Amino acid sequence: MNRTAQTSISLLPWIGKTAKFVDIYVHDYMKAQRIDLSKEQFIVLKYLNDKDGLIQNDLAFITNRSKTALTRLIQTMEKKNLVFRRSSPSDLRVNHVYLTDHGRETWEKAYPHFIWIDKELQKGISQEALQTVRETMEKIQQNIKIRTNINP
Repeated sequence: MNRTAQTSISLLPWIGKTAKFVDIYVHDYMKAQRIDLSKEQFIVLKYLNDKDGLIQNDLAFITNRSKTALTRLIQTMEKKNLVFRRSSPSDLRVNHVYLTDHGRETWEKAYPHFIWIDKELQKGISQEALQTVRETMEKIQQNIKIRTNINP
């Protein structure tokens, strides 16, 4: 098989391109709704809404971000008054992350929009096709986990 044929059946370009398109779509849609919130910020708000006061390193792990990347994201969210950090009384090196009142309000305002986006982007796709995509993505993640130290 030549390289062009091999590349045309590869999922990697499709995964990358689709993720980028979703990011752009979410950004533009939320901006039109006058909600200053990125997809990544929404994900952090979701986890904090489920369990406020998560340890920052745990939040990095469950959001699949490096500690450095999460720190930058949290700093941006602090500037927007969405979250705040508080050191653990028992270990000052450990930071807990909490929603502010504004963060909770933003979550409540944004959540229905993200549900709508999810449904909108899946229009016309059968449940069987969605299940196949989920299974394929899970298998790719398992293959990565087997071959690396990355834990998707």
